[in-house]
Amino acid sequence: MKKALVTGTTGQDGSYLVELLLDKGYEVHGTKRRSSSFNTSRLEEVARAEGHRPSDLILHYADLSDSGSLTNLIRDVQPDEIYNLGAQSHVAVSFEIPEYTADVTGVSTIRLLEAIRASGVDSRFYQASSSEMFGSTPPPQNEETPFHPRSPYGAAKVFSYWATVNYREAYGLHASNGILFNHESPRRGETFVTRKITRAVARIVEGVQDRLVLGNLDAVRDWGYAPEYVEAMWLMLQQDTPDDYVIATGEAHTVREFVQAAFDHVNLNWEDYVSTDPRYERPSEVDALIGDYSKAERRLGWKPTTTFTGLVQRMVDGDLQQVRDEKAGRHVRVDI
Repeated sequence: MKKALVTGTTGQDGSYLVELLLDKGYEVHGTKRRSSSFNTSRLEEVARAEGHRPSDLILHYADLSDSGSLTNLIRDVQPDEIYNLGAQSHVAVSFEIPEYTADVTGVSTIRLLEAIRASGVDSRFYQASSSEMFGSTPPPQNEETPFHPRSPYGAAKVFSYWATVNYREAYGLHASNGILFNHESPRRGETFVTRKITRAVARIVEGVQDRLVLGNLDAVRDWGYAPEYVEAMWLMLQQDTPDDYVIATGEAHTVREFVQAAFDHVNLNWEDYVSTDPRYERPSEVDALIGDYSKAERRLGWKPTTTFTGLVQRMVDGDLQQVRDEKAGRHVRVDI
């Protein structure tokens, strides 16, 4: 049985990756931060799918800002694969807490890589890099495109990217970067714009919300389906040679298109409910991110299958179900 260590298991990508690895027969060790409230809600779906808490999922208290906890965990678990998904991943928030973002999104990668090197554990390492690293560089963006980040988050991810490359070249680690473009799902955090939209649509339909206020509707993004993207992460660590890959759909859509598709799904005119406020705009905007995933298709055999419209509809349906369950008293948290 292979062992995997996943940071950020309580996030969207972490929960889907845990699910994938468990299905493949892994023993999965995940990290979670100490919190005064329960923060494992996304793993509830994994638990429900198993009918109970999966016996091969072990959660450990650790923090990406604490090198001691990370080093001890790697030494004790001796994982075959390490997936670094943990981060302060909200781009807008990174402008408010730039130093914290730099630490847990950037410097934490060095902590993990150094722990692998110093401990001598023979682990393959995956670094969750981001399309935000490209920033203002014109699309389409691929593995050869220069980085020009436009946020503290993007800058921190650039640091992590090059740290991963450096440890691969300097110490021979099997370390790969997945440069993932925007990927969404019903498990996306409620403060991210896509989930903010689909959640608002569901709440408007159910009569518990009247309006939706957004920022820049003209930003262009490449949106894919998160469960497909975590499969690409796994595929990278199955290769004999480590490398860096763009994971994307190659399709361009504006935030306005996402809004329209979400409201169209419930037969509402979005212009009757949506307004904009400059307070929701970033200090420096990224106008367009569109990925070229041809290398991943060629080397990994990976390509996206969920359409843009299908993704939006899946998210709206998920939020409609959640709101209806809450109103009916069916939504009960399962603590794991």
